[in-house]
Amino acid sequence: MTGFSRLRKLTDQGEMVVTIKSVNHRSLDVHVHMPADLDAYENAIRSVVKRQVHRGHVEVRISWNRASATTLLSLNKPLFESWLTAFRDAQKQYDLHASKPDLNTALRVPGMLSQADAEPDERLEALLIELASEALELFNASRAKEGASLTKVIEEANSRIQDHASVLAAMRTNALPILQVRLQERLANLLAGSNIDPQRLIQEAAILADRSDITEEIHRLQIHSGELKHLLKQGGELGKKLDFLMQEMGRETNTILSKTGGAADIGLRITDVGIAVKSEIERIREQSLNLE
Repeated sequence: MTGFSRLRKLTDQGEMVVTIKSVNHRSLDVHVHMPADLDAYENAIRSVVKRQVHRGHVEVRISWNRASATTLLSLNKPLFESWLTAFRDAQKQYDLHASKPDLNTALRVPGMLSQADAEPDERLEALLIELASEALELFNASRAKEGASLTKVIEEANSRIQDHASVLAAMRTNALPILQVRLQERLANLLAGSNIDPQRLIQEAAILADRSDITEEIHRLQIHSGELKHLLKQGGELGKKLDFLMQEMGRETNTILSKTGGAADIGLRITDVGIAVKSEIERIREQSLNLE
C-alpha cells in the first residue's frame, strides 16, 4: 500500500527530518537512508518499522543538522595515505606539474573525515526511535485513509459477485433438463456397446451426473464471498487472506464454466455470468495487493 509522511523537529541535538514513503509489495521490504554517523542506529529504526508496518516497500530517510559544529573529527589516515600515493603516482606517470597535493580537495573525499566519537549514544537512539514512531503514526494514518477507499471498491466488487452467484443458481435450475439430456445421450452411447460391465455403467453415470451439476460450486462461491465480506468488516491484516480467497473463488468459477460449456444457450448465458464473476475476482485481487 502506498503511504507518505514527513516529520521535522528541532531538538537539543539539532534539526531532524524523518520522511517515510512506501509502494506496494507482497511482503515487508525496508530501506533506511541516513547520515553515516547515524549508522549505528539503523537496526533500531528497522525494528520500529517492523512493529508498525507489515507489508510494502518502505523507504525511511533521516536527515540531521547538528545543533553545533563542535564535534571532533578524525582523519582517515589509511584513506589519506592512499590518496597521496595515487596523487604522486599520477603526477609521475603522466608528467603532471602540480606542485603539491591540495588538502582541501583531499578532505572532500567521502569518508576522509569521521567523528572521533563513534560510540552509540543511548540518548540519541531514544530520540531517533521517538521521531520514527511519530512519523510512522502519520504514515499509517495516510495508509488507513487510502485503505478505506480500497475497501469500498472491494466491497462493491464482492456485492456484484454475490448478485452473479444468485443469477447462476437460478440458471442452474433451467440448465438441469439440458444437462440430463446430455447424461442420457452419454449413457445411451455406453449401452450401445457390447459386454458393458454394470458396475462400470453405474460409476460412469455417477461421474457424469457429478460433472454436470454446479450446485456445490455455486454454494462454495457464495460461502467465500460471505467470508470476504466478514474479513472486510473485521479489518486487520487482509492482503494475504484476500489473495487466498480470490484463488478459491477463481477455482470455483472455472469449474462452473467447464461443467456448463456444452449446455446450449443456457450454457452460453452461464458463461457470460461466469466471466463477469472472474472479472470482479481479478479486480479484487488487484486491489488486495494494495492492502496490508
